[in-house]
Amino acid sequence: GPGDPGLLTLRGRRLLAGADVVVADRLGPTSLLPELSEHARIVDVGKRAGYHKVTQDRINETLVEEARLGHRVVRLKGGDPFVFGRGGEEVEYCHAHGIRTEVVPGVTSAISVPAAAGIPVTHRDLAHGFTVITAHEELHHVPYRDGHTLILMMGVRGLARHCETLVAAGYPPETPVAVVERGWTPEQRCTVGDLAGIAATAEQRGVRAPAVILVGRVAALGEDDAAGER
Repeated sequence: GPGDPGLLTLRGRRLLAGADVVVADRLGPTSLLPELSEHARIVDVGKRAGYHKVTQDRINETLVEEARLGHRVVRLKGGDPFVFGRGGEEVEYCHAHGIRTEVVPGVTSAISVPAAAGIPVTHRDLAHGFTVITAHEELHHVPYRDGHTLILMMGVRGLARHCETLVAAGYPPETPVAVVERGWTPEQRCTVGDLAGIAATAEQRGVRAPAVILVGRVAALGEDDAAGER
C-alpha cells in the first residue's frame, strides 16, 4: 500500500500476521512494524533518493537466505510491488534459486496518491487515459497528447529538466501540473502550477521526495495545500 495501514489489502495483512521475517522498505505501511516486531524479525532495507541502505542484489540474497532457513518471509513494499517496485526482479531471483513466492497486489501510489489529493487520473470531461513513467533519470518518448494524464514517479529532483523536456515535446507551457508529496501520510501536501512555473514554485516551497507528479488537465483539480504558506 501507499503508506496508510488502512490501504493494505486483507491478504497482505493476513500474511504479515503469520510472518517470521519481514523485509521492509522505507515507504509503505511502516507504522505497522512495531506491532509486527512482536512476532517477526524486521529487516530494514529502505532506500531513499541518493542513498541505498542495502543494494538490490543484497535484498534478493536476503529473501532467499531467510526462506532457506525455513522462515515465512514477507517482502513489505510501498505501493504495488510490480509498479516500479522491482518486485519482478525479486520474484525472478527467488524462482531461480528454488524459492516459491506469492505476489500480493498492492494499492499503487501512482493512482492512489493523486486520489488522496482529490485528483482523478481519468475524468470523462478532462482525461481519457493515463501513462505512468519513471522520471528518475531523463524522460524519453513523451509526445504530447491532449486529454491524457502523464504521471511521473521519482521525478522531483529533475523537475525543472523534466518540464523543459515536456515543453520541447509539445506540451503547452500552461499545462496544469500537480506535485503531491508524502501521499496518505499526515505530512501530505499538494502543490499546483503549470509547466512553465511549477519547478520554481516547488523549489520555493521546498518540495521533496517522495512525491507523485501529474501533468495534464486533471492536475488543476488538486487543491494547492501550500497556498497558505505564501
